[in-house]
Amino acid sequence: MAKYRAGVIGLGWMGMLSDLAGRIWDPYNVDDVDRPTPELDIHRRFHLHEYHSTGTVPHSWAEVMWDRPEIDLVAGADRDRKRLEAFGERYGEVALYTDAAEMLHTETLDLVAIATNTKGRADLTCLAVACGVKGIATEKPMVHTLEEADRMVDACAAAGVPLCCGAIPVNHPSYAKAKELVNSNTIGEILSIETEASNSQKQYWSYFVDSAPAWVIGVGDQPRRESGSDEFAGQGMMVTEDSKSIHFRKGAGVIRLTGTDGEIQFHSGPPGGWRLWQDMDTPEGQRRVEMTWHPPQFFGGYNAVYGLADIIDCLEGRLNEPKNSGRRVAVALEVELGLKQSSAQGGVRVDLPLKDRSLGLHYDWFR
Repeated sequence: MAKYRAGVIGLGWMGMLSDLAGRIWDPYNVDDVDRPTPELDIHRRFHLHEYHSTGTVPHSWAEVMWDRPEIDLVAGADRDRKRLEAFGERYGEVALYTDAAEMLHTETLDLVAIATNTKGRADLTCLAVACGVKGIATEKPMVHTLEEADRMVDACAAAGVPLCCGAIPVNHPSYAKAKELVNSNTIGEILSIETEASNSQKQYWSYFVDSAPAWVIGVGDQPRRESGSDEFAGQGMMVTEDSKSIHFRKGAGVIRLTGTDGEIQFHSGPPGGWRLWQDMDTPEGQRRVEMTWHPPQFFGGYNAVYGLADIIDCLEGRLNEPKNSGRRVAVALEVELGLKQSSAQGGVRVDLPLKDRSLGLHYDWFR
């Protein structure tokens, strides 16, 4: 029997379309209600146990909610009536809304996925909390400005609502395994963390940093690109209040955790996945030796599946906050903005937190 009533706001790529159609890659203005909708296959079905051979794991928030037996997917909202019709045809007896606020006020929902474009996402999140929603997933990027991030995080924290901001690999349980190894001193005291992605859409590093950021230095940023984005495009370093350093270096890979007694790395390309090294005594003296990585090992495609699982684990007392929580993403957004400010001033030190909460980022036009 279903325990949670759920709805989806925004039936675009991650709201619904990724499981029903091929992606339209050309940038387009998503504020236009006549934006392209590809031909949909509403009869496509998914079976998790066949994933390794078929590649058909549920990907969109609508599909992963529908796939879980304890969730009753009851409502969807989008300005595009063609997408609403497809949502209704695929998921059966569901309420359809062109106004997301009306849906939140009318339906009694436990879970909501907010997969709209970034504009207005903070308002929808805070409204969902005010309407009694118990768990929220949003898509990435989280918001434009620090003020919006503050409102989202504060509203969810005050109401005890778990907030997962984006279907990214950090949601996978193998990240929790990596952090467990770090916390159990498997590689000794952490000396540094290195990552290629400094932007707050894919803040893999933030899951491994529990101390607040103290200051940043950034170089090599670029002007706003033709696609619309001015996300930080350079390199830099962040230092935390407990003096840990995080390096944002091009070519560094997804995440590299270096300790006094070993190292943990994650790479997306071959050989891919998590790898572990530990310092061992050998006949030739102490050497850093690669060890067997114990399960779970990372396997791609489950980003939304495990993001939703984190929210339910929080609601049922098995987890304190989602691995890709709104709190951690908000911290990463502030770090990214600090890096941009530093680079614009010739690489000077910028102290955090930033005083001006109106600061924010532009994203690609279709975000």
